[in-house]
Amino acid sequence: MNRQSQAAVLFLLGAALLHAGTTDLYLRYVKAGLRPLLLASGAILIVTALATAWYEHRRTKTTKTTKTGTTTQQKHGHGHGHGQEHEQQELGQNEVDTPAPASAPAASAPAPASTLAHVHPEPRVSWLLILPLLALILVAPPALGSYSATRTGTALQEPLAYPSLPATDPLPLSVVDYAGRAVYDHGHTLTDREVRLTGFVALDHDGTPYLVRMALNCCAADAQPVKVGLTGDIPPVLQPDIWLAVTGTYTPRTTHDPVNNGPIPFISVTTAVPTPTPRDPYDESWNN
Repeated sequence: MNRQSQAAVLFLLGAALLHAGTTDLYLRYVKAGLRPLLLASGAILIVTALATAWYEHRRTKTTKTTKTGTTTQQKHGHGHGHGQEHEQQELGQNEVDTPAPASAPAASAPAPASTLAHVHPEPRVSWLLILPLLALILVAPPALGSYSATRTGTALQEPLAYPSLPATDPLPLSVVDYAGRAVYDHGHTLTDREVRLTGFVALDHDGTPYLVRMALNCCAADAQPVKVGLTGDIPPVLQPDIWLAVTGTYTPRTTHDPVNNGPIPFISVTTAVPTPTPRDPYDESWNN
C-alpha cells in the first residue's frame, strides 16, 4: 500500500464518518453527545488524506525532475569523457608506469546499485485496514438486541436522586428511570401512577419476557442492558427484538438476573402494542 492508496483509504474513512455523523447512523455506534467529535474526526481524516496526496504528488514530481536533470548531465559529459580519455592515453605512452606504494590503500569498490536502490515493499496485510471501512459503508450492523441482553447481566445502578414526576397520565418514563425507582425507591414515586415504557423484548431461558433498553456510557462497545420484567396482560406470543410500547402500573414484584444476580423489577402491563424502533435505540439516562 503506497502513499496514494493510504490517502484514498483515509479519505474514504473520513467520508464514511461524516456520512454517519450527518445521519442517524452514528447512533448505532456512539451516544448522541459525541456527534461533534465524530464530525470533527471525519473532517480531520479528509484533510489528512488530501495533505498526504498533495505531498506525495509533489515528492514524485520533484523526483522525476531530479532524474531528468541527472540524465541530461550524464549525456552532456559523455562526449567530453572520450576526449579526456584520448589525451590520457597519449600521455601514458610517454610515461613509465611506476608501481603504487605498498602502503597506499586500495580503492574501495562502489556499492552495487541494487543495494543502494533496495526498498522494502509495504506489507500486504495493511490492506486489511479496508475491511472495517467496507463494513461501515456496506454492512451497517443493527443496534444491540436480545441476544446481547440475555447474555449480559442487568446494569441497573442506584440513582443519585429521584426528581419529581409531572402529572402526565400515562407518565412516559425510560426503562432505566422506572427500574431505578422501582428497585431503590421501592416504587414510592410510582404508586397509583400509570406509566408508559418503550423497549425491545428479550426472553429469559425459562421464557420470562423482559422489556429491555441497552444503556451506554460512551459507545455501543460498552452498552449494557437494563431489564424490566413483564407481568399482567401481556401478549400471548412475543418475539425477541420486537419493540413494544407498554402501559402499566408499578408492582413490588422483583427477581434476580440469572447472569449477574442483579435486581430486575416488574411492571403490571395493561396494554402492550408494537412500536417502530426509535431514532436512538440506546438509553443514555442512567449517566445523565
